Amino acid sequence: MKLGILLFNLGGPETQADVRPFLFNLFSDPEIVRLPIRALQKPLAWIISTARAKKSAANYQLIGGGSPLRKITDEQAQALQQELMQRGVEAKIYVGMRYWFPFTSEALDQIERDGITDLILLPLYPQFSVSTTGSSFKDFDEQIAKREQLKSLGRRDILNWHTFDNYIAALADQINDELVNFPNPDPAQVHLLFSAHSVPVSYIENGDPYLQHTEETVRLVSDRLGNRCPVHLSFQSKVGPVKWLEPATDVKLRELRAAGAEQVLAIPISFVSEHIETLYELDILYKDLADELGFACYRRVPAFNTDSRFISALADLVCEKL
Repeated sequence: MKLGILLFNLGGPETQADVRPFLFNLFSDPEIVRLPIRALQKPLAWIISTARAKKSAANYQLIGGGSPLRKITDEQAQALQQELMQRGVEAKIYVGMRYWFPFTSEALDQIERDGITDLILLPLYPQFSVSTTGSSFKDFDEQIAKREQLKSLGRRDILNWHTFDNYIAALADQINDELVNFPNPDPAQVHLLFSAHSVPVSYIENGDPYLQHTEETVRLVSDRLGNRCPVHLSFQSKVGPVKWLEPATDVKLRELRAAGAEQVLAIPISFVSEHIETLYELDILYKDLADELGFACYRRVPAFNTDSRFISALADLVCEKL
């Protein structure tokens, strides 16, 4: 057996010039924008990406000019390979991005060259959604169907890990690390605001388990913390006019302040790497709003990146599959 592990993520534009083509790839995915007539997919994607490119590029400029997601995911892959090696598991780790380089097709090119016989698919999305894990797996299946040499590949899928105990423990530990930094560290006085990437309500109505998975993660983390803090769930990154999961994170912040909350800890529940949604939306957009609303303290739990507790949890997931 020659083992490989393929990490799935969305990808992100690394330079200002990448922003519009990245958005075009994103909105070309029928799992992101659903249209009754498929022939309209790419023309609409061109219109949306062109209209949003200037504003999105300005936001990326505020976080250094581009997304750090590729660099961080590569670092996660290296850290996971080292962790597995220490456990006596020899495996090559690959990264397959859905909307930017390195695409899944590029990862499969290398997997084929390396002669991998068994492959574990590990999405870096803890909670399943058709728009993330589902889209990545669908793309993978389409790519494999074109490659005769990989059709006999031994494949093991990790579809979700939103209740995985070591993931829950790592997230709870991160929250505990931040609680002590508040002016009033009494847990009862710190509101935990779990902020997840939103999806259209129609996805949930059609059977997408994303909302249920996210709520289960929040409940398990709260239980792990001893239910000492008031807990809230909100959603960010809405795009377009359709109805999305609510409440929006900015709306929830206003509600909390109106109810007298003084301290809030934002937790990027569906993000395991720093990128535009954490570095711009949570750290700039919502931080500015929190200051404007008069919160005494607004803090944010960092994304996992290469936190050793998180890498250990990923290794546990892999070993469990083995």
